[in-house]
Amino acid sequence: MLKVSTQKIVPYLWYDDQALSAAQFYCSLFQDSEITSQSDMIVEFKLAGLPLIALNGGPKYQLTEAFSLFVLCEDQKEVDELWSSLTTDGGEESRCGWCKDKFGLSWQIVPERFMEMMKVGTPQQVQKVVEVMMTMKKMIVEDFEKAFKP
Repeated sequence: MLKVSTQKIVPYLWYDDQALSAAQFYCSLFQDSEITSQSDMIVEFKLAGLPLIALNGGPKYQLTEAFSLFVLCEDQKEVDELWSSLTTDGGEESRCGWCKDKFGLSWQIVPERFMEMMKVGTPQQVQKVVEVMMTMKKMIVEDFEKAFKP
C-alpha cells in the first residue's frame, strides 16, 4: 500500500481546484520547501520543512480563519516581504498580523521580537504591546519597541 506521508500528523488543506497552484505559490515563499508528489487530486509538499497535503476537493468546503499557518519572522524585512506576497493579487489584510492569501488560506505573520516581548516583558509592558498590536494590520516591530520601553 502506498504511504501518503512519513509524518504522522499533517495539515490537510481543501481547495476547489487550485491545490497545485497554491502549493507552488507557498513553496516560492519559503526556503526548504518543495512539492514532493502530485496527482490530479492531491499535492504533497513541504513548506519550510513542514509537510502539508492539498486536495482538489471541489467547491463544497472553503478554507476559513479557524485554521491558519503561523510564521515566526526573523525581522521586519521578512514580515514586510511575506505580508506583501500573501496579500497581493487577491489576498486580504486582517488585524493583529493576520492575513489571507489569494487562495483563502489564513496566515499569522509575527516577528520574533514580538514573541520575545510577550515572554520577557512585565505585565505592564506586555499590555502596552498588545494594545498597540490591536491597532495594527501588519505587525510593525518599531511600534512594539516604542510601547515596550519602560
